[in-house]
Amino acid sequence: MRVALVTVGDEILSGDTVNTNAAWLGERLTERGVSVERIVVVPDRVADIARVVNESLAEYDAVVVTGGLGPTHDDLTMEGVAAAVGVQVEEHDEAIRWIDEHTDYERADLVAGTTHLPKGARMLPNEVGVAPGAEIEGVYVLPGVPQEMRAMFERVADEFDGGPHFREVVPADEPESALIDRFAELRERFDVKVGSYPGDHVRVKIEGSDEATVRNAADWLRGRVEQPDR
Repeated sequence: MRVALVTVGDEILSGDTVNTNAAWLGERLTERGVSVERIVVVPDRVADIARVVNESLAEYDAVVVTGGLGPTHDDLTMEGVAAAVGVQVEEHDEAIRWIDEHTDYERADLVAGTTHLPKGARMLPNEVGVAPGAEIEGVYVLPGVPQEMRAMFERVADEFDGGPHFREVVPADEPESALIDRFAELRERFDVKVGSYPGDHVRVKIEGSDEATVRNAADWLRGRVEQPDR
């Protein structure tokens, strides 16, 4: 399963807020064996949201959109997603019932637009907030508030399944460029994905769908690289 992540928010683009949602989702999806192949940040503009979601939906199996939900003037994500799939936004009866039955709010208390979702969308309840999320045609729309986003994602996590996924990390106290030939041989010998991340030392991440293969590949590499001092 191949997935794109789209984060909506001028505050992300300006640097006022760090995009922790994308990092958390990337980690959780990867743990489930899902391949996250695109992460995009777009401004709070309907046209930009619609274009990027539409492009991503054409290329990937699912799109996860975070941010821009709620009743304020710049919460335009639902409109953008609706435009991407060619429908209008409309008041969602299930969203109204959920808020009436599970929160301290009543319909009269809600700001206009809070319960408006793309027509035909499945409502995703917000268990730790108010503004509901939605799913439509493989586009999952989640809140931007991290705790709300995480709780809502857990409700639909089982819908993202890429099969078993295993990972091991091998530290190497050598320049990344000096390891290229060994990475090539590693890929030839084992059916694994290899990534390298420089820092105080190089962290080599080995991933695959078979636990024994990943373990054997990691053991093979450990025997052929200089280990950093502990």
